[in-house]
Amino acid sequence: MFEYVLENGVIVSPGKKAHTGDLGVKGEKIVSPGGSAAGVKINLKEKSFVYPSLINTHDHLQGNYRPPVGPKKGHFYLTWLPWDKDLKSSKTFEERSNLSRENLYALSGYKCLFSGVTTVNDHFPHNFNCNIIPTLPIRVIQEYCLAHECVSYDLNWGDGILVEFKKAVENSWPFITHLSEGFEKEAMNSIDRLIELNVLDKHCLFIHCIAFSDDDIKKVAKAGASISWCGFSNMFMFNVTAKIRKMLKAGVNVTIGTDSSATGSANLLAEIKYDRELYRTLYGEDIPAVKLFEMVTINSAKALWMDKRIGTLEEGKLGDILVLKAKNDCPYENLVDAGMKDIELLILQGTPIYGEMRFLDIFNGKLPSDYTQIKVGKKEMFVKGDPAGLFKEVREKVGFKKELDYLPFEPDASAEAREGK
Repeated sequence: MFEYVLENGVIVSPGKKAHTGDLGVKGEKIVSPGGSAAGVKINLKEKSFVYPSLINTHDHLQGNYRPPVGPKKGHFYLTWLPWDKDLKSSKTFEERSNLSRENLYALSGYKCLFSGVTTVNDHFPHNFNCNIIPTLPIRVIQEYCLAHECVSYDLNWGDGILVEFKKAVENSWPFITHLSEGFEKEAMNSIDRLIELNVLDKHCLFIHCIAFSDDDIKKVAKAGASISWCGFSNMFMFNVTAKIRKMLKAGVNVTIGTDSSATGSANLLAEIKYDRELYRTLYGEDIPAVKLFEMVTINSAKALWMDKRIGTLEEGKLGDILVLKAKNDCPYENLVDAGMKDIELLILQGTPIYGEMRFLDIFNGKLPSDYTQIKVGKKEMFVKGDPAGLFKEVREKVGFKKELDYLPFEPDASAEAREGK
């Protein structure tokens, strides 16, 4: 069981003023620094910001392959269906087919990890991912119910909308579905369809919502439902995104998702930056950095019905922690501006899963057998699993030196780091 204190960091937690202080961890949970025997103390010297680790409310863990696939230049889709046909006839899909499902999920796990994400919602149903999820280095939620979409041409996932929604209510889980992802009649009437079925309430997490009317937004806000905003993917596929400013003003619980990297941004850090610029472009005003911070922490935890466990740095909650280099005086701007190379430490349920070598003291100075070393920029880092070996395997299977922008290292350089060269 791990027991340690991160001392003299700037603690940044939703709903509280950022302050310099200490954060204790014992076992899986956050404890008061004085409540831990703290055999290990790591002094951050007021040069690091300590946040809750990030939460991605919508990703496709089998689909995070590059380059993206989209409509022809100057054209955009009306629904997701023609995109699916384009994807399956693309060179990206042909190349991706050389990899196993396990390879693709492992890549996605590291896509999340290297962007400070420890919790993610996968697009796919339980029978598709349940055997692979336990092998990943991050947390993929398993306590959810879903429908692919509330239209006649959806993929018929789960046991049907009524059964899945009832199960979500009984278990205090989210009911997750794509909604209004397009501009044909059924997609544009999705909210009314859910109201007819009596399945619109606070358990609902809706993905995309690009065709919502103002009245739809009011209904969603009144019901207490949540939205996953995937700005990059929306603009890439449809040249429009959800009415985010109206949603925020109406009090909707807005979160951020990356969608698949086959249409979306490289990772959640990139998505945060893109969505801020998109907001500025659409509305001629800024969205506060603190609001974006909330969208990828406490708002997302609420949407996934996990806010009693994660989303803030409070005593008794799980030790899901992200430590970033302090490059900006404002902790919220620091997060929005952060890149993969700014991550100093990432912790899942009290266990460090990625970090600078100076944090090895938490492991009593010895790297666990199921961890490896990689080189990110000029820094040697430890990481759970073997992403360098995975990256090499991917390149061997596709037959060339594949570049994936969400992996911030070169396998050969990482091999040298492991060998101490």
